[in-house]
Amino acid sequence: MTHLLSNISTAEEEFRLNRAAYEERIADLHRRRAAAVIGGPERARRLHRERKQMLPRERVAALIDPGSPFLEFGQLAGEGFYDDVPPGGGIITGVGLVAGRPCMIIANDATVKGGTYFRITAKKHVRAQMYAWQHRLACITLVQSGGANLPEQADIFPDDGQFGSVFYNQVRMSAEGIPQIATVHGPSTAGGAYIPALCDEIVIVRNQGAIFLGGPDLVYAATREEVDTETLGGGDMHSRISGVTDHLAENDAHAIAIVREIVRNLGAAPKQRRDIAAPKEPRYDPREIYGIVNRDSRIPTDNREILARLVDDSYFQEFKPLYGDSLICGVARLKGYEVGILANNGVIFSECALKGAHFIELCCQRDIPLLFLADVSGFMVGKTVEQQGISKHGAKFITAMASANVPRFTIITGGCYAAAYLAMCGRPFKPNAMLMWAGARSALLGPDQAVTTLTRIREKAQKRDGTSWTDEEKSAFQEPIRRSFEEFSSAYNYARNLWCDMVIDPAETRETMAMLLDLAGRLPAQATQFGVFRM
Repeated sequence: MTHLLSNISTAEEEFRLNRAAYEERIADLHRRRAAAVIGGPERARRLHRERKQMLPRERVAALIDPGSPFLEFGQLAGEGFYDDVPPGGGIITGVGLVAGRPCMIIANDATVKGGTYFRITAKKHVRAQMYAWQHRLACITLVQSGGANLPEQADIFPDDGQFGSVFYNQVRMSAEGIPQIATVHGPSTAGGAYIPALCDEIVIVRNQGAIFLGGPDLVYAATREEVDTETLGGGDMHSRISGVTDHLAENDAHAIAIVREIVRNLGAAPKQRRDIAAPKEPRYDPREIYGIVNRDSRIPTDNREILARLVDDSYFQEFKPLYGDSLICGVARLKGYEVGILANNGVIFSECALKGAHFIELCCQRDIPLLFLADVSGFMVGKTVEQQGISKHGAKFITAMASANVPRFTIITGGCYAAAYLAMCGRPFKPNAMLMWAGARSALLGPDQAVTTLTRIREKAQKRDGTSWTDEEKSAFQEPIRRSFEEFSSAYNYARNLWCDMVIDPAETRETMAMLLDLAGRLPAQATQFGVFRM
């Protein structure tokens, strides 16, 4: 292995300007996170306090082991989608240690529209379950939900991946021995009632939690029966009479203490099966990445400089360094965890695709997880590369990447466009987790390429029709295209749509990847069978 050397001077004016611009991006990221953490409006939070309830994030904090991290998924989901709904979609999801065991925690935030499910809420809940299923993590659901948001029924009720999939996933995970545990902290109605009812073990809070398919008002409308909340679905009734719940808690804190005891008695947690070396800090400060990524997104990044600030001791065993050099491949460690890295350093040529496929095959044989650091404008185009068979060679790369059964992770660090987004293990190829740095971008085309392409199409049509346009008309045509592609490609657009799991600060990359690699390392090895490589 060799040390990666840096040629960056942190004293240069260009570095200083880049760093200042990136620090603005980081400040924006933290502003968005802060809005998500607050939860619902002050009035709703005050009502929780008046009822002696813990706020949802306080419940999560009390549930996880003191001082341990919480790896949150989808924190910015739904940002800007709905009036009076903060980022997060009214639900908190993430992995935390509970009694020393990694668990997926899913917490309804009843300060946001009563914890009801919007389209994005259901999608976020399902994504959390799929991650838990893949990594065999016990699911702990902190329930306080009014069920589906009725005006959104088309996006919640009928299809796969919507609210009904939450129930299906619970049942199938339980059938595979993946524990499903719920605490009920407030009224939980309709679909919100089935979430705990489908769990293996349920804790409910006395005089606070309630489970019913229809609340008192609906019961009266349907049957003219007068009944109060506690009699209909309260904790005492369900714990003594119906048997729906298994444990009766006196308050939120007591419920969480019971859950921690349940988890403590789940049996031995899966052990880490990979060898982990003593972590070593990179030889260069990861925060120097702020000054390396150019403030002008059209100027490419030297990703060898990025790697020097991410991997342990800046050590990197590079594979085929002289061949297809716009795709960097090699083995390194992140916080002691071994990982095979594929990092773009320019467009993808045929040689890059062949090299990448070969490297992925080696990592699969050696059971080494893969990390794709995506920053690429696309595959090379043109007559020469087409005659060289770039479509065929690109297909080899995609086949290797899609077939690989080692853990796979993707971080979009810069701009990632067109088929290269897919080849670098984009979301459709189901990486274990997909992250984006603040300022990262992804779309079918970059804004400049989109403007040029659509302008040429329009001008060809004008030529056929014998028409033309003025400079003002051309500008008026181009500007909305540019704006649309810029808005679409934003990391925050990906985050709000849950096309990525989280947006992170580059300085958080090592810690975040260490947690993800640790979770993936607790799964049994899985052999890879590759699809057909076109020769």
